Amino acid sequence: MSKHIAAIDQGTTSTRCMVFNYHGEPVGSHQLEHKQIYPQPGWVEHDPVEIWSRTQDVVQRAMTNAEISASDIAAIGITNQRETTLVWDRETGKPYCNAIVWQDTRTDGIIRSLGKEGGQDRFREKVGLPLATYFSGPKIQWILENVKGVRKAAESDRALFGNIDTWLLWNLTGGVNGGVHITDVTNASRTMLMDLQSLEWDQDICNIMGIPISLLPEIRSSSEIYGYTTAGGPFGVGIPIAGDLGDQQAATVGQTCFDIGEAKNTYGTGCFMLLNTGEKLVHSSHGLLTTVCYQFGNEKPVYALEGSIAITGALVQWLRDNLKLINSAPEVEDLARTVDDNGGIYFVPAFSGLFAPYWRDDARGVVVGLTRYANRGHLARAALEATAFQTREVLDAMNADSGVELKSLKVDGGMVANDLLMQFQADVLGVPVVRPTVPETTALGAAYAAGYAVGFWKSKEEMRKNWKAEKTWIPDLGSRARTELFSEWKKAVTRTFDWVNS
Repeated sequence: MSKHIAAIDQGTTSTRCMVFNYHGEPVGSHQLEHKQIYPQPGWVEHDPVEIWSRTQDVVQRAMTNAEISASDIAAIGITNQRETTLVWDRETGKPYCNAIVWQDTRTDGIIRSLGKEGGQDRFREKVGLPLATYFSGPKIQWILENVKGVRKAAESDRALFGNIDTWLLWNLTGGVNGGVHITDVTNASRTMLMDLQSLEWDQDICNIMGIPISLLPEIRSSSEIYGYTTAGGPFGVGIPIAGDLGDQQAATVGQTCFDIGEAKNTYGTGCFMLLNTGEKLVHSSHGLLTTVCYQFGNEKPVYALEGSIAITGALVQWLRDNLKLINSAPEVEDLARTVDDNGGIYFVPAFSGLFAPYWRDDARGVVVGLTRYANRGHLARAALEATAFQTREVLDAMNADSGVELKSLKVDGGMVANDLLMQFQADVLGVPVVRPTVPETTALGAAYAAGYAVGFWKSKEEMRKNWKAEKTWIPDLGSRARTELFSEWKKAVTRTFDWVNS
């Protein structure tokens, strides 16, 4: 029997392949960044061809680093940045345009038009989502209406839509030579086109947005064999691709949050907190999303409440790339430690509007409280604190919707290596913050889904046994973070409203 599971983790800024053993331990990995394309203010794009190229490179390097061959891999899981939208030609395999990234706000006009009937919650009862530029459906509509030739190709059954998971699956299983055109329930639940009860594309909503259902991939569970790799791809022939999860749902599985009431928060480009609500659909009245958490094979789907924050780690990248304040992301912690507090500065990074719990497309980023006293250290500290404050707002909404107060928060993602941020997060929340021994939970969740499908792990309990705490931050009960500082943050958020005229 093959002794490893491979996971492709295709994120907003980079692509990574990781190889895991039965104990959920990484034995080899490789990661490469890809370009962020900003054609005009509010627009964010990726080159899908570059992403596919990077994927092939990281797969080969990860196997080399793990000192294994493809024959040592029992199955492959895929996890991906959600909502990022592309349409390509099934006969040539070429995208009609760059992928439109989840952060992109070009569909604001479409959102306003859709909201004229029924308001922001027009489709929420069916799809669990408010009308927002975040989701894939309006992005598909924009491509159909604005990219030459796509509407005609879609009507002649030549065009294919997919989020990044679908694009990678199609290419890995043969592409133009019979590639599988599928997605899973978690990714489908982020399009604004899938009925959460039936787990099928909703014909009425597709008609309203002018989207032919033939353009859309087949919806499958998160854990089953979808197809096999083919010659010419990075793995070679015959390895089952058996796991597919949107990145935040994958992290929830990787954190083994299999019980109702368990939650995790992932600190990446954005910040995403998910709370397992079991087989029950819970509709939020406090600005959260209702989404599919996972579905394993023929088992019933498990749902979640989600709080989505657009800009967290991306703010640190902005300090690095746009302001040249630091040379690398980890330096932000050292810079922030040069001061004792934020110096009265609050940084609200509403670069793409505000996501949960506000859902304000009209908001834009602000820095408030500036005085001559402020310096680079204060700005760095305010940038880190923004992540913690936004997470507190989401947790408050989650507590209100679920009626269950969390006793601790499992955390993962690149920013959890920042001790200053994690301690401040515990102080703001007033509960312990726990980092697992394997922080790469997004890739691990995709591996678990794939391994479960092929019997590599035979139960959720086997996966749960792999989870271990590596570090816990205990809140400082004397900190002002939960009270005065959070109150000032809330005031700062109001300054972002109504910046963009409707």
